[in-house]
Amino acid sequence: MAEDDWTETLPERARAYLEGRRLDEVECIIADLPGIARGKAVPAAKFARQPYFHLPESIFFQTITGDWSDEAADGLFVERDMILRPDMSTATAAPWTADWTLQVIHDAYDRSGEPIAMAPRNVLKRIMALYDAQGWKPIIAPEMEFYLVARNLDPAKSIEPMMGRSGRPAAARQAYSMTAVDEFGPVIDDIYDFAEAQGFEIDGITQEGGAGQLEINLRHGDPVKLADEVFYFKRLIREAALRHNCFATFMAKPISDEPGSAMHIHHSIVDKATGHNIFSGRGGGDTDAFFHFIGGLQNHLPSVIALLAPYVNSYRRYVRDFAAPINLEWARDNRTTGIRIPISGPESRRVENRLAGMDANPYLAIAASLAAGYLGLMEERRPSPQFRGDAYDSEADIPRDLGAALDLLEAASGMGELLGPEFVNVYSAIKRMEHAEFLGVISPWEREHLLLNV
Repeated sequence: MAEDDWTETLPERARAYLEGRRLDEVECIIADLPGIARGKAVPAAKFARQPYFHLPESIFFQTITGDWSDEAADGLFVERDMILRPDMSTATAAPWTADWTLQVIHDAYDRSGEPIAMAPRNVLKRIMALYDAQGWKPIIAPEMEFYLVARNLDPAKSIEPMMGRSGRPAAARQAYSMTAVDEFGPVIDDIYDFAEAQGFEIDGITQEGGAGQLEINLRHGDPVKLADEVFYFKRLIREAALRHNCFATFMAKPISDEPGSAMHIHHSIVDKATGHNIFSGRGGGDTDAFFHFIGGLQNHLPSVIALLAPYVNSYRRYVRDFAAPINLEWARDNRTTGIRIPISGPESRRVENRLAGMDANPYLAIAASLAAGYLGLMEERRPSPQFRGDAYDSEADIPRDLGAALDLLEAASGMGELLGPEFVNVYSAIKRMEHAEFLGVISPWEREHLLLNV
């Protein structure tokens, strides 16, 4: 890119952010398997001269604890370099920094120019290509739940809600309370300001049922673009919280007696030739494609629960009567089911997957959900009858721990082909290693109840 004019091609909000200012630095980033931003910060002048940069592919062989998996590297841990090329449509401000900084998401390729199979953004693009080949354009809208908690510097100490503006700890069981939202006013103000600087449109912020638990809804749109925004938003929200002496956490279940945090994913599919939602017929009724997509979620989501619930903590969220689904029933306007059909008109008819946790990598969670729906559209299998009543009273039918979820992922050959066999092998090896690390830790519960009693 030309050094003297590259900033003129930036997205509108990035240009507005830099107007009248001198760009100091560009953060060249990519999401690893957990969704952590990895990369390099380079001077703006150097970024203008480099069409790509390198990182070792081993960033995808690292567990959340920082260990490395030789098995994920297929026994050849040589740390080959990837070629990372910027997607300039993702250029956005980093408004919390002390100088004028942009962030740019990069895509990963090997030396032959082929996409790196383990890169989460490439996995989602792989699924998008399947829809494109059928003449379809998926539309998604994510909902992000998270907690604002007191600063926690001791892992042995339980997580506590943050102190609100009133000087009292954040209250629980105040869903949709505007007074509860006001308690976090300064943090929310910074979230809005950062989002505006980055060009992100927030559809709304609400208080959820947990103490200090909030939900941010994003406008519907392209799955890759929305996954980019969730990836960016996690960092944005953490930075806003740190400004006010608290932490933002996206753990699925950070506080034992409070609800977990989800990333609900709404889906619809547009026929690219006509622009119409394929879930609605000419008369506005449900189509076969609508039912086949639901059937795909019911039949294939179990095989990708390991992507929607990627940590041992994730499975603590799936608790009966605790605002999280325990099964794959579907129903209209029923939040107790794992698959919900919200109230909408025909053109906006959509299917909501309520199983994904907020701890999931957004690229992988959206890819997994769309892959399950795609298989349903291809197989043309109809779902079970619509559920009536409280689905928490029905039997659980999703894996209850990470090991069982990985068993299903490894056994699902059809899903593995969609996501990419190399990706599945690497992901499974990393998660098996994390699971083993967790099992090596003796918990306070074990010391309290087993030390002197068994």
